[in-house]
Amino acid sequence: MWKVAFFTLAGAVILSIAAIFYLATSPAEDVEKPEPAQTEGNVITVQTTAQEFESITKQYLGDALNKSPLPVEIEVNTQIQVFSTLTVFSVDVPIVMDFEPIVEEGNIVLKQTAVNVGKLNIPPQTVLKLMKDAVDFPSWITIMPNDEEIFVDLSRINIASGSRVRAKEIDLKKDHIVLEVIVPSE
Repeated sequence: MWKVAFFTLAGAVILSIAAIFYLATSPAEDVEKPEPAQTEGNVITVQTTAQEFESITKQYLGDALNKSPLPVEIEVNTQIQVFSTLTVFSVDVPIVMDFEPIVEEGNIVLKQTAVNVGKLNIPPQTVLKLMKDAVDFPSWITIMPNDEEIFVDLSRINIASGSRVRAKEIDLKKDHIVLEVIVPSE
C-alpha cells in the first residue's frame, strides 16, 4: 500500500516539475506594439528627475503592482530596474531586470539590458513571459517577451481633465527627463 502511495506522490511531483518547466520555457506569443492615440492641444513641457519619475511611475502602477501574485518593485536611477521574487518549492529566488528607456514617438520602450534570476541561467524572454502572465499590468503597458521589451504607451494614460503625457527626452545618466503634458483645447 505504501509503495503505491509513494510512487503516486513521486509521479505527481515529477509531473508538476515537468509542467512548470514546459510552461516557463515554451515560446511566448508575438505581441505587437499598439498604435499610439492621437493627442492634440496645448503643450506644457515638464522637466523632472529620475527620483520624481520613479515616484510618478509607482503612483500610476500602484494598484497593478500591489494586487500582483508576483511581487514587483521598480527603481529608477541610471537605468530602470525591476525587482521581483519567485517562490519555487518554498525557496525565494530573487529576480532583477535592467532596462534602458528609449523614447519612441512620445512613448517609452524599455529595452532589457540584463536579467538575473538568482544564480540560475534563465533566458530574458522566459522571465518577461512569466511577468506578463503573472502581473495584471494596465492596458497601456505591453510586455513583448520575444523582443525583450516593455512598451509604455503614454498616449493612453488618462490624467486630469483628459490631458495626456508624451515623452520628449529621457537621459537617466544625466538625470534629465523631459515630458510634455498635452492639455486638450476647448
